Amino acid sequence: MRLGVNIDHVATVRNARGSAYPDPVRAAKLAEKAGADGITAHLREDRRHIMDEDIDRLIAELEVPLNFEMAATEEMQTIALRHKPHAVCIVPEKREEKTTEGGLDVAGDDNRLARFVAPLVEVGSRVSMFIDADARQVEASKRIGAAVVELHTGAYCDLHYEGRFQDRDAELKRLTEMAAYAHSLGLEVHAGHGLTYDTVTPIAALPEVMELNIGHFLMGEAMFVGLEASIAEMRRLMTAARTVDA
Repeated sequence: MRLGVNIDHVATVRNARGSAYPDPVRAAKLAEKAGADGITAHLREDRRHIMDEDIDRLIAELEVPLNFEMAATEEMQTIALRHKPHAVCIVPEKREEKTTEGGLDVAGDDNRLARFVAPLVEVGSRVSMFIDADARQVEASKRIGAAVVELHTGAYCDLHYEGRFQDRDAELKRLTEMAAYAHSLGLEVHAGHGLTYDTVTPIAALPEVMELNIGHFLMGEAMFVGLEASIAEMRRLMTAARTVDA
C-alpha cells in the first residue's frame, strides 16, 4: 500500500502571515525522505494554500510522483495539461467550504466530466475521481474513463470522533463494499480525507485499497514529533493493518 502525503496545510500556515515560510516544497522533500510514495497538493481556485509557483517547484524538484488535486475547471485543466503530473485527482470545490466536504457527483455530470478527463488521459496523467462510497459514482467514474477512484473517508472519520459508532460502522461497511465493487470494475482504489492514527487501520486493512492520501493530521502531528516521525508512525499502522499472522 502506498502513502501519499498532502502538504497543503504547510502552505496554509505560510499564507496566514504572507511570508515565505514554512515552505511546502521543503515539507514535500522531507516527506519524500521519510518514505512517502507520493505527494499530494490541491491548487484551489482561491489559492488559499498551495500557489501556482508551488506546483512549478514540486514538478521540478520531486523524485516521487505528484498527485495534483484540482476542481474540474478550464483553468485547472490548462495548468494540468501544461505540467502533465503523474496523477490528477478531480475533487469538488466550493469557495466557502473549510475543506472538501464530500465526493464529486460524477453521475450527475458525466458528459462534461468525460470531455474534461479525456485530454488529461491523453497526456499520460492517471485520472482519479474523488467520490463518496456510492455505486452510481463508482460506475460513472468507470464510464467517463477514469483509472482510479479515491473514496472519501471524511464522513467515517467524523462519525468516529463524534462517538456515533453505529453510524461509523455503517459508513465503513459502505466503504468496504464500494472498494470491492470498484476493484471488480477494473478501477484502482485509493482512499483519503480526515484519516488519523485512530481511524486509519480499518481503511488500510481493505485489500482493494492501494493508496491512502493523508495530510492535515500528519502536518498537525508533525508540530509535536516532527514530520518524519509522524509519517513513520502512519506507515507502521498501515503496514500492521495489512499484515496477516501466519
